[in-house]
Amino acid sequence: MSSQSVRLIIQDRYVVMDNGILQVTLSKPDGIVTKIQYNGIDNLLEVLDEEVNRGYWDLVWSEAGSVGTTGTFDVIKGTKFKVRVENEEQVEISFTRKWNPSQKGEVVPLNIDKRFIMLRNSSGFYSYAIYEHLKEWPPFNLPQTRIVFKLRKEKFHYMAIADNRQRYMPLPDDRSSERSQALAYPEAVLLVDPIEPEFKGEVDDKYEYSCENQNLHVHGWVCMDPPVGFWQITPSDEFRSGGPLKQNLTSHVGPYCLAMFLSAHYSGEDLVLKLKPDEPWKKVFGPVFIYLNSASDVTDPSPLWDDAKKQMMTEVESWPYKFPASKDYPPPDQRGNVKGRIQILDRYVSKDRIPGNGAYVGLAPPGDAGSWQRDCKGYQFWTRADEKGYYSIENIREGDYNLYAWCPGFIGDYRYDATISITAGCDIDVDDIVYEPPRDGPTLWEIGIPDRSAAEFYVPDPNPMYINKLYVNHPDRFRQYGLWERYQELYPDEDLIYSIGTSDYTKDWFFAQVPRKKDDETYQGTTWQIKFQLKHFSESVTLKLRIALATANIAELQIRINDSKADPPLFTTGVIGKDNTIARHGIHGLYWLYNINIPGTLLVEGANTLFLTQTMSTRPLAPFHGLMYDYIRLEGPSSSSSSTT
Repeated sequence: MSSQSVRLIIQDRYVVMDNGILQVTLSKPDGIVTKIQYNGIDNLLEVLDEEVNRGYWDLVWSEAGSVGTTGTFDVIKGTKFKVRVENEEQVEISFTRKWNPSQKGEVVPLNIDKRFIMLRNSSGFYSYAIYEHLKEWPPFNLPQTRIVFKLRKEKFHYMAIADNRQRYMPLPDDRSSERSQALAYPEAVLLVDPIEPEFKGEVDDKYEYSCENQNLHVHGWVCMDPPVGFWQITPSDEFRSGGPLKQNLTSHVGPYCLAMFLSAHYSGEDLVLKLKPDEPWKKVFGPVFIYLNSASDVTDPSPLWDDAKKQMMTEVESWPYKFPASKDYPPPDQRGNVKGRIQILDRYVSKDRIPGNGAYVGLAPPGDAGSWQRDCKGYQFWTRADEKGYYSIENIREGDYNLYAWCPGFIGDYRYDATISITAGCDIDVDDIVYEPPRDGPTLWEIGIPDRSAAEFYVPDPNPMYINKLYVNHPDRFRQYGLWERYQELYPDEDLIYSIGTSDYTKDWFFAQVPRKKDDETYQGTTWQIKFQLKHFSESVTLKLRIALATANIAELQIRINDSKADPPLFTTGVIGKDNTIARHGIHGLYWLYNINIPGTLLVEGANTLFLTQTMSTRPLAPFHGLMYDYIRLEGPSSSSSSTT
């Protein structure tokens, strides 16, 4: 490590931060990272690209009232440069862009302040930004904002996202129309003539490398000559939208390395930030850390990955940072803490309270139970409870929050009734909270595990023509391309039939209910059946059906009992969801829970059939209409001896 002090070199069109370990060059006043020099490499960023396409903040915005998740793409360029901190230990520079009413309709109505920080003896640099919308400014939608780094394609060939998700990657040239075949949507291509023959016959799709926020703290690329790692480290999720289960893009062929802050991926329009008229808003995104490392072994990338993970832990332990200069980023002494214990009371599981082992407990903006998964304006702070249900949430920004929770193994969402006001230095003990999940009676039967994922169901092998070698015999087998097409092949003549007591949901319950492709290339909705027995049954009782969905994409689920043609159905969700999880190789998107009364008059003693019809099948998106189940349970009445055989 260098002991050289940090230097700031200000030129006419550029500014350079230099601490003797690396040098970072940014355009002035744009604030685009044009060059990163490290370990003898003159520039880690793609020199074949224009400077504006190398290292940048960007966003997508649209006018208020617009629908969908697209809009105007904007690489954020500052119009004013300012030095915020300059001493031997630290440099912090700022690139600002102010909005004024003359730009209405042309530029997103935000004041944006992009910051870059370099510290002494630090093998990397930090970036964060403050977005501000004044009350009197026009409302607008913000579907996405992020940081993008485009690395040199001739150097960075190895990508790592997790211990079991890393590999050598194809080149961007391999995705060209001359070398690849287009698949069902633009992001996915089949490599038919790649430059390196080892990739021939593989599918490349950036969505195969998505990751949940809770696991997305370090990812990046390795160059083998010389051995250098480029890593994007996100030490906190507080500024990310959608909570711990929200999935985001990471790194992908380019080679690109992303820091995603706000996106509609795996959620749809529900996670488009929509500002209303007269609504002020301000948010700090970041800081994130761009970490560079090197090694002596030119054959093995694992030491660089292991070191990046250690650095990630160092950054997490250092959060919140003390060094950012903006007053909008609160240091540790301006934050508060909350602790307590969560217990579960489900009298049909145990008469006693059950410790909330592994429960997700978090503070998020005030709202209804579960509203946190659709929040994208505020900050969120999450943790996991220990085996006894105790939890501690630290370093919370000042403000008013609700406390939310959910626990794997139990359906539904918890919200603590009282608003929690965080002030600087506060230590709030919420004491014991008790979550009573929805429950009317004993379990007659159940399918799946209530964990907001469809991973426990049957995920088929991919078509051998559409393989990503990384996910062969991998726990995340659901990330293979084209799995939705396997339903038609597994059920060519009739839809899925599941028999309680004999069927096994890990083998007999397909992970996604999708439309059936017909011989004329059109699609039709599908109807799945659950067959079950009732004995000692009375028509005077009412049973409760609980259906938890792990995702929905332009889907409508209709429920019928013992009559597949009943009109109207007993229940319908209406058309719900725009998660696009099926196409993007996820195993969950947004969580939905439905509680449905089944009158005893619709049931019979003995054999019964529950019909689950997903009706939507409109082209051109028909293959991706559908849903994934998380968990299904039928409950008997509390006073009944109803049971299954």
